[in-house]
Amino acid sequence: MTKAIWNGVVVAESDQCESVEGNKYFPADAIKSEYFKESSTHTTCPWKGVASYYSLVVDGKENKDAAWYYPETKDAAKNIRGYIAFWKGVQVTG
Repeated sequence: MTKAIWNGVVVAESDQCESVEGNKYFPADAIKSEYFKESSTHTTCPWKGVASYYSLVVDGKENKDAAWYYPETKDAAKNIRGYIAFWKGVQVTG
């Protein structure tokens, strides 16, 4: 089971993750949505598409733009469409 942990709390957990470029992408139903807050940040990857971001909020602490996902992807990345990945101190184990 792969887990994403931040500020001592498991924010996502799944055995259905996809690995891309060294990152684990969790299916949307694997996240604990109470810890996720929509962000207005967007970035573009030349082969995956436009990424959207979430900030994590755990015990009153915020980790801005700590998770990203591709609501729509280019064909080469369709296996991660809607999946969520983490960075900025989020520990991914498993």
